[in-house]
Amino acid sequence: MGRSAAEKKRWLDDPRHVTWIYRGVWILCGLSVLADRSYDKHGHYPFEEWLGFHGWYGFLCCVLLALTAGLLRRLVRRDEDYYD
Repeated sequence: MGRSAAEKKRWLDDPRHVTWIYRGVWILCGLSVLADRSYDKHGHYPFEEWLGFHGWYGFLCCVLLALTAGLLRRLVRRDEDYYD
């Protein structure tokens, strides 16, 4: 599917910009891990004091939520003509 002459090229259509954003996200993640080392943690459980624990925990929960939503969709999905 090619672009029509009237369709304007968007900022994210350029692969260099996508690469710039991708690298920027990795840099921000690295800086947040470095910031995690800069303060003294007092967690309720010993594993809460691991380096980057809350980031990995949030990422894992997000992935599990997406997988669970996919399974739930299969359970509650109806046919196209359900209301006909």
